[in-house]
Amino acid sequence: MARPVGTLALKISEIFLSLQGESSRVGLPTVFVRLTGCPLRCVWCDTSYAFSGGQTLSLPDILAEVARHRVTHVCVTGGEPLAQPACLDLLRELCNAGYSVSLETSGALDIGSVDRRVSRVVDLKAPGSGECARNHWPNLALLTSSDELKFVLRDRADYEWARAQVVERQLAAVCSLLVSPVAGELEAATLADWIIEDRLPVRFQLQLHKLLWGNLRSR
Repeated sequence: MARPVGTLALKISEIFLSLQGESSRVGLPTVFVRLTGCPLRCVWCDTSYAFSGGQTLSLPDILAEVARHRVTHVCVTGGEPLAQPACLDLLRELCNAGYSVSLETSGALDIGSVDRRVSRVVDLKAPGSGECARNHWPNLALLTSSDELKFVLRDRADYEWARAQVVERQLAAVCSLLVSPVAGELEAATLADWIIEDRLPVRFQLQLHKLLWGNLRSR
């Protein structure tokens, strides 16, 4: 049974309007709801400021702030948003309010209870992240065509690992696959060349927001 909305609260790092920088929704005006906290410590993490701090907001207050921005797309991200149990309630209520909702999750936590109306963008952590052992592999069986699987790659070894997952698990038949380089560590053109050479059935992507505004948290 769903808990009363008015009794729910979450620790929020920030809520802001920007362009979606990643996934198949790249370029769309989107409200980002960034939740505080993450159980992982990927060596290349670019949102470590969300590990702690933030403010506790009621679910109605979060919904009101999202509505204030007057756009239809909402992305719930982190940190690791699913580390807060009430994230599931937030996702449900955003869907009930008529938004097109995506969830960015590390892939270390079970996605099975996420509202089916949400597009789940799930990381698969490569060895170079330092958190490969935290991948929750049963999540792969839960993915549908409305979800996306993301690989962030640090070097050639990461690429070969990702290629093996794509081919051996036939992941392209499951959902869209997103591949991007760790900024400042793997040249984008080099990764693109590897994908082309192997005819790998993935979508290469760069972080649009960093191309536009550098390392600013929000815009």
